[in-house]
Amino acid sequence: MARALLLPLLDQGVIPRDQVQAVVASADSARRLQAELGVAVGRDPAQAWAAPAVLLAVKPQLLAAVAAGAPPPPPGDDAPLLISVLAGVTLKRLERSFPGWRCVRAVPNTPCLVGAGITGLAWGDDLPAEQRQWVLDLFAHVGVVKELPESQLDGLLALASSGPAMAAVLLEALADGGVASGLPRPLALELALGMMAGSLKLIQEQGLHPAQLKDMVASPAGTTIAALRQLEQAGVRSALIEAVLAAAERSRALNAG
Repeated sequence: MARALLLPLLDQGVIPRDQVQAVVASADSARRLQAELGVAVGRDPAQAWAAPAVLLAVKPQLLAAVAAGAPPPPPGDDAPLLISVLAGVTLKRLERSFPGWRCVRAVPNTPCLVGAGITGLAWGDDLPAEQRQWVLDLFAHVGVVKELPESQLDGLLALASSGPAMAAVLLEALADGGVASGLPRPLALELALGMMAGSLKLIQEQGLHPAQLKDMVASPAGTTIAALRQLEQAGVRSALIEAVLAAAERSRALNAG
């Protein structure tokens, strides 16, 4: 996730490369990241904790170990900023783990990599307006930003952050259906991708409810209603609902862990 955020910000010049210090665990990761991003990459966490703003992007299970190595910030009004993209880890837990830091909980998704992301943000109580605006402006460069009550972030994570994987599975399955119908695989994938992109554009630009588009396409006793009947019999709608709920529950469980 850190790569998906940093790469477009660096390429756009929003953050100068010479002002970024990345810290990773392994030497192989350091070499790979340095070549890919063109920023300084080290393995000493002290290099990162000296920055005025830190993007924390580790596995939630590693939070305690990372926090144990974080020095307290110097006293004063200019408290440094900690932006966490850790799934499920609440602001309360972040503030308890990093005393003296001003914390932001961010939930971005992978399409940030191409400037089409969605990011949910929740703030710590003591975050000044100028730091809040800086974070909003930063994430606005990679897509849509939603300021939400923290209680809604698990739902946003489940739908917007886990959603691209579910969309990819749907796209792949539709292309497989095209292959099963006799289309060459490259053409089937091209058609499935174009169909999904066009359908989303139609819904967005004409302000349609998804059910309206469904009804526009499905004529009496036609091919589309036959396909929709198969989806209902297979429980596809219910499976998608349950998939989003499962992701949200997992996000909540990660904080408990």
